[in-house]
Amino acid sequence: MSRPTGPNAPNLPLPRYGFRSLGELLASLLSALGIDGFANPLAIEPASRACLLLVDGLGWELLRQNGETAPFLNSIAREPLTSGFPATTAASLASLATGLPPGEHGLVGYTMALPGYDRAFNTLTWSLYGLGRRVDLRGELVPEAFQPVPTLPERGAAAGVPIHYLGPGFHMRSGLSRAIGRGQWFHPAESLEAIQEAALRRLDTRPVLVYGYHPRLDAAGHVEGVASQVRRDELVAIDRAVRTLAEQLPDDTVLAVTGDHGMVDLRPNERLDLADHPDLAAGVTLMAGEARARYLRTVPGAAGNVVDAWRSRVGDRMWVWTRDEAIATGIFGPRVTEQARERIGDVVAVAYGRIGIVQRDVDPALARLNGHHGSLTPAEQLVPLLMYRS
Repeated sequence: MSRPTGPNAPNLPLPRYGFRSLGELLASLLSALGIDGFANPLAIEPASRACLLLVDGLGWELLRQNGETAPFLNSIAREPLTSGFPATTAASLASLATGLPPGEHGLVGYTMALPGYDRAFNTLTWSLYGLGRRVDLRGELVPEAFQPVPTLPERGAAAGVPIHYLGPGFHMRSGLSRAIGRGQWFHPAESLEAIQEAALRRLDTRPVLVYGYHPRLDAAGHVEGVASQVRRDELVAIDRAVRTLAEQLPDDTVLAVTGDHGMVDLRPNERLDLADHPDLAAGVTLMAGEARARYLRTVPGAAGNVVDAWRSRVGDRMWVWTRDEAIATGIFGPRVTEQARERIGDVVAVAYGRIGIVQRDVDPALARLNGHHGSLTPAEQLVPLLMYRS
């Protein structure tokens, strides 16, 4: 495969699929509960109960840089995990739920370029993406068929282990929840305090697994920036909540805390808007993914020209590949289904430097954000594995 980037591009870091990625975490916890049929590559010790807290936007590097802000979290840290590519919520949560890399579960991004649609598909809202009428696609793109792989919670429930999911109320019956949350008992929990209280109530039986999701750290990082006081304050609150939860766990419970991706700040001049760069827009009919992990649909026959133009313009800060080249690198995992392949687009551009590609005429809010993620850099890719046993 030809060298896709400039001469100073770093060696390509691949996610640690199969042995130390998010895809191994839930299976390892189920195995630790003594459930047959689940591997335990993370070597989690046996327990009667398991509690998993996923903090959206909790990256490993920023956690370790904030030892005084989050002393308890840092005190229980183990070797980190990789989130998988792209390092974004929908793909990471799907890997956690299925135990598979994105190339197999098919949720290959925040937004995707689906055949037959002239707007990208937003996996978080299960609707058409960007400005214009919001179109709910749960009828056309049935979530259970869009992601047909049986989930680990489904397999756990079949083996007699109830899995309770604690998260925002709007997650109930959402398209993404139907795609990856099958087999879970859903309980609305809008705050850290609600997650803590509900988790302790649900951990009164054995074996049982409770899974909480907390989104506010991610929101603070996106809007205010990863080094902002708002984000630090949220990290302090998380640290205190996890410590309090750990102190109240029933006997023989394992608590695991992780994230779905890290984050990096981009200054305004590091966010390139496609509308301002006709050389990048030429031949591109649709842009999906997110600022630091872009999927481009191109005019038929134009993919090669688009790759050349993007390598010439941003190749000093991005890996740029044709779809086949991107799949061959292994960033999506060792196997990419035809369903996943057609959602990637024709060209893939992935940031390794300080750059993001935005479109204010499609998503003006994203174009203004400070914090971004999606790529393969350690700041975005590495997530913590924090373990505590009662």
